Amino acid sequence: MMLPSIFGENLLDNWFDDGWNSWDYSNTSLMNTDIKENDNDYELTMNLPGVKKEDVTAELKDGYLTIHATSNQNKDEKDEDGKYIRRERYSGSCNRSFYVGDAITEEDIKANFENGTLKMTIPKKEAKAVPEKKFISIEG
Repeated sequence: MMLPSIFGENLLDNWFDDGWNSWDYSNTSLMNTDIKENDNDYELTMNLPGVKKEDVTAELKDGYLTIHATSNQNKDEKDEDGKYIRRERYSGSCNRSFYVGDAITEEDIKANFENGTLKMTIPKKEAKAVPEKKFISIEG
């Protein structure tokens, strides 16, 4: 409900939240990923707009490569002319996981981050052979 400014509220506070502007940031282009298969490796390219290199981590655990990104852009920053009423930037964290296999180690993966794009090269390796279970037949 909009109240006159004599009640200590900004008239625009509710105007921006009336539903027409309710945007789901989980559907934006954050962490869009392309994976290209080559003869000897896979190339992973991930878009991380507005994220700094120091806010990106990659972890390899149990055959899963997990990429974690954090974006903390302060919505209450002041400009020379005053305070922003609304800044539509994503603030929060997100992650993506990809199964790369148990044969891959951290040393095998090469990563580069430049201009909001993470590029990783993951070599193709043979999966470790799982021993076949052999059973003894039981007669009777």
